[in-house]
Amino acid sequence: MRRIRHRAWLLGAAVSLLPSLPLAAAESSAPPGKTLYDKRCGMCHQTIGMAVSILSRRPGDTSKGLLEERSDLSAAFVQAAVRAGIGNMPRVARGEVSDPELAAIASYLSRGKP
Repeated sequence: MRRIRHRAWLLGAAVSLLPSLPLAAAESSAPPGKTLYDKRCGMCHQTIGMAVSILSRRPGDTSKGLLEERSDLSAAFVQAAVRAGIGNMPRVARGEVSDPELAAIASYLSRGKP
Protein backbone atom coordinates (compact mmCIF):
# COMPACT_ATOMS: atom_id res chain seq x y z
CA MET A 1 0.00 0.00 0.00
CA ARG A 2 2.82 2.37 0.89
CA ARG A 3 4.50 1.68 -2.45
CA ILE A 4 1.30 2.56 -4.36
CA ARG A 5 0.96 5.88 -2.51
CA HIS A 6 4.59 6.70 -3.26
CA ARG A 7 4.13 5.96 -6.96
CA ALA A 8 0.92 8.00 -7.05
CA TRP A 9 2.72 10.91 -5.44
CA LEU A 10 5.58 10.68 -7.96
CA LEU A 11 3.12 10.56 -10.86
CA GLY A 12 1.26 13.59 -9.49
CA ALA A 13 4.51 15.50 -9.08
CA ALA A 14 5.60 14.67 -12.63
CA VAL A 15 2.24 15.71 -14.10
CA SER A 16 2.29 18.98 -12.18
CA LEU A 17 5.59 19.88 -13.86
CA LEU A 18 4.30 19.37 -17.40
CA PRO A 19 2.60 22.79 -17.83
CA SER A 20 5.84 24.56 -16.92
CA LEU A 21 7.95 22.82 -19.56
CA PRO A 22 6.70 24.78 -22.61
CA LEU A 23 7.04 28.04 -20.66
CA ALA A 24 10.65 27.29 -19.79
CA ALA A 25 11.38 26.48 -23.43
CA ALA A 26 9.69 29.70 -24.59
CA GLU A 27 11.67 31.81 -22.13
CA SER A 28 14.98 30.31 -23.25
CA SER A 29 14.22 31.09 -26.90
CA ALA A 30 13.23 34.71 -26.18
CA PRO A 31 15.68 37.43 -27.26
CA PRO A 32 17.99 38.66 -24.48
CA GLY A 33 16.19 41.35 -22.50
CA LYS A 34 12.68 40.28 -23.58
CA THR A 35 11.98 38.22 -20.47
CA LEU A 36 13.32 41.02 -18.25
CA TYR A 37 11.25 43.59 -20.17
CA ASP A 38 8.12 41.48 -19.71
CA LYS A 39 8.82 41.06 -16.00
CA ARG A 40 10.05 44.55 -15.09
CA CYS A 41 8.27 46.83 -17.58
CA GLY A 42 5.34 44.87 -18.98
CA MET A 43 2.78 45.89 -16.37
CA CYS A 44 2.83 49.42 -17.81
CA HIS A 45 4.36 49.03 -21.27
CA GLN A 46 2.50 46.07 -22.75
CA THR A 47 -0.90 45.90 -24.42
CA ILE A 48 -3.21 47.06 -21.62
CA GLY A 49 -0.70 49.01 -19.53
CA MET A 50 -1.31 52.60 -18.52
CA ALA A 51 1.82 53.84 -20.32
CA VAL A 52 0.59 52.38 -23.60
CA SER A 53 -2.60 54.44 -23.52
CA ILE A 54 -0.68 57.59 -22.57
CA LEU A 55 2.01 57.14 -25.24
CA SER A 56 -0.51 56.24 -27.95
CA ARG A 57 -2.08 59.70 -27.64
CA ARG A 58 1.13 61.39 -28.79
CA PRO A 59 0.86 62.97 -32.25
CA GLY A 60 2.62 60.97 -34.94
CA ASP A 61 2.97 57.82 -32.83
CA THR A 62 2.41 54.88 -35.18
CA SER A 63 3.41 52.24 -32.62
CA LYS A 64 0.15 52.63 -30.68
CA GLY A 65 2.29 53.29 -27.59
CA LEU A 66 4.02 49.91 -27.58
CA LEU A 67 7.75 50.38 -26.97
CA GLU A 68 8.53 46.98 -28.51
CA GLU A 69 7.17 48.20 -31.86
CA ARG A 70 9.22 51.40 -31.96
CA SER A 71 12.33 51.61 -34.11
CA ASP A 72 13.59 55.00 -32.93
CA LEU A 73 14.81 54.04 -29.44
CA SER A 74 18.50 53.99 -28.57
CA ALA A 75 19.87 52.08 -25.60
CA ALA A 76 21.24 55.32 -24.11
CA PHE A 77 17.80 56.97 -24.31
CA VAL A 78 16.05 54.00 -22.71
CA GLN A 79 18.57 53.90 -19.85
CA ALA A 80 18.36 57.67 -19.27
CA ALA A 81 14.54 57.64 -19.35
CA VAL A 82 14.37 54.76 -16.88
CA ARG A 83 16.86 56.19 -14.40
CA ALA A 84 15.68 59.84 -14.54
CA GLY A 85 12.01 59.30 -15.32
CA ILE A 86 10.27 60.93 -18.25
CA GLY A 87 6.80 62.42 -18.59
CA ASN A 88 4.41 60.44 -16.38
CA MET A 89 6.95 57.66 -15.84
CA PRO A 90 8.70 57.84 -12.47
CA ARG A 91 12.41 57.16 -12.21
CA VAL A 92 13.34 53.55 -11.56
CA ALA A 93 16.02 52.98 -8.94
CA ARG A 94 18.83 50.43 -9.20
CA GLY A 95 17.20 48.49 -6.37
CA GLU A 96 14.19 47.82 -8.61
CA VAL A 97 16.05 47.18 -11.88
CA SER A 98 19.79 46.59 -11.69
CA ASP A 99 22.23 48.14 -14.17
CA PRO A 100 22.86 44.81 -15.95
CA GLU A 101 19.10 44.17 -16.19
CA LEU A 102 18.52 47.67 -17.55
CA ALA A 103 21.32 47.25 -20.09
CA ALA A 104 19.69 44.03 -21.36
CA ILE A 105 16.25 45.68 -21.55
CA ALA A 106 17.66 48.75 -23.31
CA SER A 107 19.52 46.59 -25.83
CA TYR A 108 16.34 44.62 -26.52
CA LEU A 109 14.19 47.74 -27.04
CA SER A 110 16.81 49.53 -29.13
CA ARG A 111 17.48 46.43 -31.24
CA GLY A 112 21.17 46.83 -30.43
CA LYS A 113 21.48 50.55 -31.27
CA PRO A 114 23.75 52.24 -28.72
